Amino acid sequence: MQVTKTELPGVLLIEPKVFGDSRGFFMELYSAERYAQHGVPAEFVQDNLSKSVRGVLRGLHLQNPFAQGKLVFAAAGEIFDVVVDVRRGSPTFGRWYGAVLSDSNKRQLWVPPGCAHGFCVMSEEATFMYKCTDLYHPEAEVTVLYNDPALGIRWPVSNPTVSAKDAAGKPLAAIDPDRLPVFQG
Repeated sequence: MQVTKTELPGVLLIEPKVFGDSRGFFMELYSAERYAQHGVPAEFVQDNLSKSVRGVLRGLHLQNPFAQGKLVFAAAGEIFDVVVDVRRGSPTFGRWYGAVLSDSNKRQLWVPPGCAHGFCVMSEEATFMYKCTDLYHPEAEVTVLYNDPALGIRWPVSNPTVSAKDAAGKPLAAIDPDRLPVFQG
């Protein structure tokens, strides 16, 4: 597997080894020992699955407390996945990283605890899967506005379909700093 560090501390782009032939392919989605060697914790407590159609945008979500690290990938279709560093004291606070994840490129993204996460669907439909290091706690959820002009995220959809909760997200500068996690270095 190939692991690439991004400009955001702790955010990793992972390209698993894929073994293919005329019958199809095989790949290991996760191996605790191998992933831990690259900085991805070996303890996940929840797996999630969502299916969405073209133009759907979900995010930007995080939890504090109960910060979730997430190992994310597209099982079917193509998405544009975004991580925003919202950890107070981080050298890259307020910056974002985006990557195309798809069933054809088989890439994964490690989203460390304390970062906001979201994605939009670029194919007709997409099945998105992710492993989490902590359980979902709705009372701890924080939603950063997906189109916050100060973040300047270049989403590849011009008029996304978003939930009422995501449309009501707050710009990062309007979120009480005590609601944001602290960078652990």
